[in-house]
Amino acid sequence: MITVLLGLLLLIILIEIYFRTRPVYVDIARKINGPPVLFFLSCVKFLVSLTMESTFWHLRDYAATYKNTYRFYAFGRLSINVIRAREVEIYLSANRHMDKGQFYKFFSAFLGEGLLISKGEKWAQRRKILTPAFHFNILQQFLRIFHEESHKLVKFLDNNIDNEQEGINLPPVTSRFTLNTICETSMGVKLDSMEEPDEYRRNIVLIGKLLIARILKPWIYLELPYKLLGYKKEIDRPLIPIHNFTRKIIHQRREAFYDGKIVNFAPGNRENIYETKKRRYAMLDTLLAAEAEGLLDAEGIREEVDTFMFEGHDTTSSALTFIFLLLANHPDVQERVYEEIRSAVQSNSGESLTMPQLNDLSYTDRVIKESLRLYPPVPLVSRETSEEFLLFGCRIPIKTMTHIHIFDLHRDPDQFPDPERFDPDRFLPEVMEKRHPFAYVPFSAGPRNCIGQKFALLEIKALLQHVLLNFHLRPVTKCEEIVFIADLILRSRDPVLVKFIKRQ
Repeated sequence: MITVLLGLLLLIILIEIYFRTRPVYVDIARKINGPPVLFFLSCVKFLVSLTMESTFWHLRDYAATYKNTYRFYAFGRLSINVIRAREVEIYLSANRHMDKGQFYKFFSAFLGEGLLISKGEKWAQRRKILTPAFHFNILQQFLRIFHEESHKLVKFLDNNIDNEQEGINLPPVTSRFTLNTICETSMGVKLDSMEEPDEYRRNIVLIGKLLIARILKPWIYLELPYKLLGYKKEIDRPLIPIHNFTRKIIHQRREAFYDGKIVNFAPGNRENIYETKKRRYAMLDTLLAAEAEGLLDAEGIREEVDTFMFEGHDTTSSALTFIFLLLANHPDVQERVYEEIRSAVQSNSGESLTMPQLNDLSYTDRVIKESLRLYPPVPLVSRETSEEFLLFGCRIPIKTMTHIHIFDLHRDPDQFPDPERFDPDRFLPEVMEKRHPFAYVPFSAGPRNCIGQKFALLEIKALLQHVLLNFHLRPVTKCEEIVFIADLILRSRDPVLVKFIKRQ
């Protein structure tokens, strides 16, 4: 036992010496502003004290303290934390620094190497396959589903508002809506006929917590200790039903596809699927067509379905939650949005608004953008440098981790004066043109921007039409009461409550 303890002590001393003497990183860490340099022992002490809540606010404190892009050095690794537009442009504006940060590899057990995580030629091929699935004509078809699911949500709220005297907790409600829409539009499957969606939603939240927990524990970064200490077993529990759920969806659509119940795809002529008017197209059909042409295998389809199921419902659910919260807390803004929508619907003879009509809702559009500024659904994205570049006079090496803190970027007082104030007029054209083009990136930017951003915005506007025409939103939770936690998306620690009062 004494020998083991002495060996462990010697190992810790050697690791400490190694971390303190990595010349390139230590030199940069001493020249660029940032938190105290954490070597091995101090780093372990710091990480043991972290929780999901404290991690989120540590990052906010660093941004407020250093008021500029800063560095973090811990466990012998340097990371650059970007919170200003000029550095964001370096990372997002061109075909470089396109590989996702190393933490994304932990997501592979969940998402495989889908569009979110893949890199190089694989990412380029997948992006090329999937881009036509978000064509203007396809989005018009999806709009019918958005309206149908919005009607269902209005009915759900109508049946429940009397039972929820303290207000309705938004995340489960918005998540139900967005999961239904992503399944029917992108997967071509109605969740009404399936039993697992509630379990899927719960497991998605649990997966996020488990993945963040791993990021905060460097001693389980390596696969061996991760397995031996039981963490892999813990994450496999929710992953099994998640993957079973998506495989069931794929199987259901594949059967219809090969039975000729969808569209007869000629090899190399997938454009036919975007022209059909009699049958509803789904993004999954694009993947099945690619499989038929030998461009993708069954596992590749599973990766993309898991990626789109997660990204397409959880992020939009977060956006809707905080849009409703802001509207409830700003009744003057809510009334202007309502009047703009009501006027558009009246001019359309009371019918659901078309895609061009939704796009013409200029004030509503500004409200959505300002909501996404204050509460970006993805508060942080990570990249890995693919070439050296200068930052504050220091040469940043290849393979350096970079975290773009969108939450803090959107609160830069130089770009957004009085940044905590909710002001949709920040997105008037004459105001926007004076701002740095990379000061606002809720959907990321550049070649790896969010492929589904038009889909999400159309979905949000369609739901706003139906909810605001039927209900007044009244605040229960105040914006200043929200306590955020570190997660894969922007998530509140506590319920987000809003009262829905039926309009007469």
